[in-house]
Amino acid sequence: MPNGAAPPPTAPRTRRSLAVFALIGAALMAALDEIVFHQILHWHHFYDRSTPGIGLLSDGLLHTAELGALVAGGALYADLRRLRALSPAHARAGFVLGLGGFQLFDGVVDHKLLRLHQIRYGVDVTPYDWAWNTVGLLLLLLGAVLAVRARRTGDRRAGA
Repeated sequence: MPNGAAPPPTAPRTRRSLAVFALIGAALMAALDEIVFHQILHWHHFYDRSTPGIGLLSDGLLHTAELGALVAGGALYADLRRLRALSPAHARAGFVLGLGGFQLFDGVVDHKLLRLHQIRYGVDVTPYDWAWNTVGLLLLLLGAVLAVRARRTGDRRAGA
C-alpha cells in the first residue's frame, strides 16, 4: 500500500467483531462496578475476606485488569477499522453480551460460588442478588437476540 493508504475493504470479520466488543463490554461493566459499588458507594471491595488494605489492593488489581482489557479491546477495534472489516451489528451484540456476561459471572461466581464479596453488607442481600443477576441475564439475552439478528442479516447479505 503506497504512502500508508488504508487497505481495500475486506469481508466483515463477524466473529472477531463480536469477540472484540464482548471484551470491551466486559471491561466497561467491570469499570462501572468498581467505580459505583467499590469507590462511590463503598459497598464492597473485590476481595472482602481479609483486611481493608487487601480489599483496596484487590480493587487496584481489578482496575488494572479492566484497563488492560479496555486498551486491548481498543487496539483490536482499531485493527478491525484499519482493515475495514468491522461488522457493526456483531459488535453491538458482542458489547451487550460482554456487559451481561461480566455481570452474571460476577453475581454467580464471585458473589455466590467463591464468596469473594457480597453486593452489600449489613442488609438482606436477596433483593440485591436478584436484581444484579436478573440485569446480567437480561443483558445476555438481549445480546443473544442481537447476535442472532446480526447473523441472519449477514447471511441474507451473503446470499444476495
